[in-house]
Amino acid sequence: MASPWFYLALFAVAAIDGFFPVVPSESLVITAGVYAVSGQPDPFAVVAVAALGAFVGDHISFLMGRAGGGRLARWLRPGTRRHRAVEWAKATLAERGGLILVVARYVPGGRTAVTMTMGLTGYRARSFTFFATIAAISWAVYGTVLGYVGGAAFEHDPIRGLALGLGLAIGVTVVVEAVRWWRARRRRAAGAQDTGSADIADETSATDQRDDQAALTPANMTSSTKS
Repeated sequence: MASPWFYLALFAVAAIDGFFPVVPSESLVITAGVYAVSGQPDPFAVVAVAALGAFVGDHISFLMGRAGGGRLARWLRPGTRRHRAVEWAKATLAERGGLILVVARYVPGGRTAVTMTMGLTGYRARSFTFFATIAAISWAVYGTVLGYVGGAAFEHDPIRGLALGLGLAIGVTVVVEAVRWWRARRRRAAGAQDTGSADIADETSATDQRDDQAALTPANMTSSTKS
């Protein structure tokens, strides 16, 4: 941990994890935070190096998506399901792409899918860089602080401190996923309710139209005239 090579390894792991999501970058950042309690490595250096690595990795993934955008455009035919999916992704990312990018940085594997999709769909590079910076810094601070909290709680037992830091990270991830699942379920329920209300309204309108047509039949008009 005291070796300068550790910072190089931290940068490399954080960068590779941005476009090849099989490297446990969060675990390494949390581990560094645990040992930072003793002064080695320096916690501010850990945040800076991890954030820089994440920033570089996200841009590599973005450029990989941008490079494949031309082939994707030739592969997609208008009117197909794939074409509609890409158009939906473009509209969603244009509306709230920054928020999606920041949130996805905390989802292993999800960050690569989002950054590469942003490149594929032609998301603006300047906006991507801005939000990628926020995502990388906040992620690095988050991992380092979690590790530091665990290390401070078990200053003389770094293994337990590491276990606590990883446990906190897993707990936060579970809570976030539970909230996201609950919100998605509420949206689906609201959509189903709106669809049902629309069907009832259409049926009522159709019934009213049939009643109006029945009232205008010659027999009804003659009966009304006699009355």
